[in-house]
Amino acid sequence: MAKTSGGLTKWFKEDWVDIGSKKKSGGYAKCGRTKQKKDAKRKYPKCVPRAKADSMSKSQIKSAVKRKRANPMKKVKTIVRKKK
Repeated sequence: MAKTSGGLTKWFKEDWVDIGSKKKSGGYAKCGRTKQKKDAKRKYPKCVPRAKADSMSKSQIKSAVKRKRANPMKKVKTIVRKKK
């Protein structure tokens, strides 16, 4: 059986970041949640591969994060195209 380079293999090799959590240095926080206290109200993360995050504009990031936080359990498209 030949190895494939797509699917889950590709997914695990990508560097996933949380575009809703920007660092002061300009980068993004790693995707996922570390120890969460019950009292802490950390916003729900919007995770994308680093390459995708770097290619997105500020308005695209803001829109994607807003849509994800409005409906955290729903799969949200990262970039929505406007209808003509």
